[in-house]
Amino acid sequence: MADLDLCYMPATEMARRIREGRLSPIRVVENSLARIAEVNPKLNCFCFTYPDEAIEKAKQAERAVKRGDKLGPLHGVPIAIKDLTPTKGKRTTLGSYCFENWVPDWNATVVDKLEAAGAIMVGKTTTPEFAYSSFTESPLWGITRNPWNPERTPGGSSGGSGAAVASGCVPLAEGTDMGGSVRIPAAWCGIVGLKPSLGRISQNLLPSVFDNISHFGPLARTIEDARLFLKVTQGPDDRDIQSIDTPIDLDSPFTRSVEGMRLALDLDLAIYAIDPEVERLVMNSVKALQKAGAIVEEVSVPWDRRLAQAWTELWEVFMAAYFGDYLEKFRDKMDPHVVALIEAGNKMPATHYKRIEIERSEQWKGFYPILQKYDAFLCPTMSRDAPPVDEDDNKYYADWGDGRYHGLDITGQFNMIAPCPVLSVPAGWTKDGLPVGMQIVGPRWRDDIVLQIGAALERVQPWAEKRPPI
Repeated sequence: MADLDLCYMPATEMARRIREGRLSPIRVVENSLARIAEVNPKLNCFCFTYPDEAIEKAKQAERAVKRGDKLGPLHGVPIAIKDLTPTKGKRTTLGSYCFENWVPDWNATVVDKLEAAGAIMVGKTTTPEFAYSSFTESPLWGITRNPWNPERTPGGSSGGSGAAVASGCVPLAEGTDMGGSVRIPAAWCGIVGLKPSLGRISQNLLPSVFDNISHFGPLARTIEDARLFLKVTQGPDDRDIQSIDTPIDLDSPFTRSVEGMRLALDLDLAIYAIDPEVERLVMNSVKALQKAGAIVEEVSVPWDRRLAQAWTELWEVFMAAYFGDYLEKFRDKMDPHVVALIEAGNKMPATHYKRIEIERSEQWKGFYPILQKYDAFLCPTMSRDAPPVDEDDNKYYADWGDGRYHGLDITGQFNMIAPCPVLSVPAGWTKDGLPVGMQIVGPRWRDDIVLQIGAALERVQPWAEKRPPI
């Protein structure tokens, strides 16, 4: 049986104890694998684990400690990598029969950097096919479940990573965010999820290095752990032409204060139907920030439903361009929703696709004055708590006839203005015991600001000690 106190130890503390010789990396990795064995049959958050290799690396890590070698900031810490992210010599299926037996001969840069920092990959986490959905269910691996209630979804598309961190399998997991896929599971699993600024972490998993909605990001239980992930993975990389040349300073003392900061708040982005429990919990978090010294003012973002639709259209073309060639051979084995997205993308005129850039420009024109006046912007991450796993999430994006938009995620809009970092933090738990998240949107390239605000909220409204009943 796994040691739960060790399972829920932050990565920063785990690494510190390993460096000091007070904690064995072998024990840590074996405990991680034991926890996976306990919960994975219930949650289906891992599609692959590497027990023999991980334990051998842990033994090497322990020998390095005893020799007094220079150690990386994540030395001996177990991590998980999403099954969308290429890993050299290890199957990477993208949740699809199309890639069922693909074994890349290269690592994504984010994997190389995590391993260079000393992290030990214990497994790969489940994703919906091609990371297309806010639920995690794929034709290849089936349904992934939420640790807080296995009848609910953990979100997607990094749902396996979110469930793995929330259930104590690993303290840190990698995710990808192209429309909220880190922040959605963070919100519904009660953990921290960061969509960094575009190019902050080199993004080289896609066929195109000119894609500008896609990000790697951490799923973690604490702000400090998310910050450490960003610290070791950021930096320029010629493989990604959009990677940022100058890393942000994450070595200076970590400020956990919002005293005097000006924050903008919009609970529904002018269009969303927000569940009353979500509104209540987000407002409680806002009040906690105000009590900590922040000045919070309500604003009205001048957006409409067309912007949500523009992201959907961009996603259709994304899916068609990158995965449309597999349709003829694998159609019968693909998720029908993926097929529909690809077919819609194939039908879209090039001029219409180009006009989406105009929509994005109008979105930015309406939003940047808020960031000129305020230090950051606050809103819910999701419009409601996690739905049942057997629901069709497409029903939420239909017209309900009440003049409101019932879409689940309030996230894709911020991929459309990709240089703005966005952090999802726990805002609290509903009366049914399900987590709710709040987004903190920062100015372009200012990942440090969103982490600072998240840390201030974590200090006055801590969440990391809460554990799901699994």
